[in-house]
Amino acid sequence: MTITTFSSRQFNQDAGSAKKAAQKGPVFITDRGRPAHVLLTFGDYKKMTGGGSKISDLLAMPGVEDIELDLPGSGDLAQPADFG
Repeated sequence: MTITTFSSRQFNQDAGSAKKAAQKGPVFITDRGRPAHVLLTFGDYKKMTGGGSKISDLLAMPGVEDIELDLPGSGDLAQPADFG
């Protein structure tokens, strides 16, 4: 994996080169010499985030209905508004 660094100006002037560099590894984009953004391929992003499962997919998992969820009650009960 190769890490490449582009200044914001370089990135704005030649985004194509930054995209090509991202094929080899992450591209750090700097603002005033400090890393501000990272450019990754979508495939690398999916690997990093675990494949991008949707919450609807996770909730639709077989057997999820058998999981018991006990949540503590809230001690903060709503009170009627006093406009007087």
